[in-house]
Amino acid sequence: MSHQQAPTAFSIQGHQYISGKWRPGQSSRRLDNRNPYNNDLLLDMPLASVRDLDDAYLAAQTAQVEWAAQHARQRVPLLENLACIIEERREEIIGWLIRESGSTRIKATIEWQSTLNLVRECAVMPMQVEGRILTSYKPGEQSFVFRDPLGVVGVISPWNFPLYLSMRSVVPALAVGNTVVLKPASDTAVTGGLLIAYLFEAAGFPAGTLNVVVGAGSEIGDAFVEHPVPSLISFTGSTDVGRNVGRIATGGKHIKRVALELGGNAPLVVLNDADVEVAAHAAVVGRFLHQGQICMSVNRVIVASSLYPAFVDLVVERVRKLKTGNPDESDTVIGPVVNHSQLSGLLRKIDEAQSAGLKPLCSGPAEGLLLPAHVFGNVKVNDALAREETFGPLLPLMVADNEAHALQLANASEYGLSSAVFTKDMARGLSFARGIVAGMTHINDITVDDQPNAPFGGEKNSGLGRFNGHYALEEFTRAHWITWQPGGHNYPF
Repeated sequence: MSHQQAPTAFSIQGHQYISGKWRPGQSSRRLDNRNPYNNDLLLDMPLASVRDLDDAYLAAQTAQVEWAAQHARQRVPLLENLACIIEERREEIIGWLIRESGSTRIKATIEWQSTLNLVRECAVMPMQVEGRILTSYKPGEQSFVFRDPLGVVGVISPWNFPLYLSMRSVVPALAVGNTVVLKPASDTAVTGGLLIAYLFEAAGFPAGTLNVVVGAGSEIGDAFVEHPVPSLISFTGSTDVGRNVGRIATGGKHIKRVALELGGNAPLVVLNDADVEVAAHAAVVGRFLHQGQICMSVNRVIVASSLYPAFVDLVVERVRKLKTGNPDESDTVIGPVVNHSQLSGLLRKIDEAQSAGLKPLCSGPAEGLLLPAHVFGNVKVNDALAREETFGPLLPLMVADNEAHALQLANASEYGLSSAVFTKDMARGLSFARGIVAGMTHINDITVDDQPNAPFGGEKNSGLGRFNGHYALEEFTRAHWITWQPGGHNYPF
């Protein structure tokens, strides 16, 4: 990146982005978008109505024909330009993530870098679409399989990693010839949607290729999924909402594909030969990054009984040093949770855990939306802290009698997104990892990882489909079988 003057910041208005134009939403409802740390007003805007949604899907449908007809080489420079703009606007993007989503500067920087890596990876994707030539069972026939764009993709993104988790669907979908309608979470309307529209507009993407509608789920959510135009709905969010998205997308009049990235209950397993200091450090980072508001976050730690006392001491020592406070300060580890509803749920879980007899090894009172780190010891498999995704700065520690028991505990969940295991023996680690029913397992590392060329997705109630690299290429295209005959068929009648 050249050392040039930073570009003038986008003047983000509270408008919908439809067919390359900015316009007010037509709903009677308004969005009051505030900084979760200090409650400063960031944006006040009229929300999108179903009519706005219809216009967005029509714009995407209209633009898709010409966009898909472009040669792949014409899309590459636009994606490269997008990457350059994201790099140039680093501090502006990070600033918005801190102000709107409560991201600490540490987390916001990680999210910016992950987004930049993703776009750079996708910049070559238009040239990577491959078909196949099949051997035909019919003499003289040529048999081909082409990968074609799906058409229009509807993307519903969450508030926790709003920029990255929106772009993870938007960018590859566009790269292979689809157009997109994006609906961000209301808590992160800017970083999950409007800011993205400004970035694409600045990069020169044609009108209608990306459309952003900011609307209430209760008003346009079902219509977004059941609309006749989109061929695929890419949803990232809770399992409960994801189930409803899946029902509507596949059970209505217009059946469509779904890509669902849902909840998690990631186990971090510490086997009896692990480096206990490394494992304890990883558990703290993997849980408390972004206040634990990550689907891959370490949701429970399963420790070999022989290492448990030392592990507890090391975790408690680290957690007590974590700074809770202003997310814009570089040494803050725990910033605010995203809203009061999220805080209320976390406080309820803490009260329920204590009522069930669990004692916090570390704790502290909430101040505003700031909730200090909480650690609970000797959590049992049937305790709510072990069964449920907490999505906050709460860390339950569990004891495993032996390796088989540890694997049993790791798989004792309805979820199967990410996981980790710590051991000094690579063969043992690989064997244990293969036994975990999850989409991702990391040996001697935290459960939080998402690389733009590696398959990201879960098993069981953690979702369907895979993101990133050629896995995303397959999700956002369809196989089209085409044959050619020279003529002269010998039909039976």
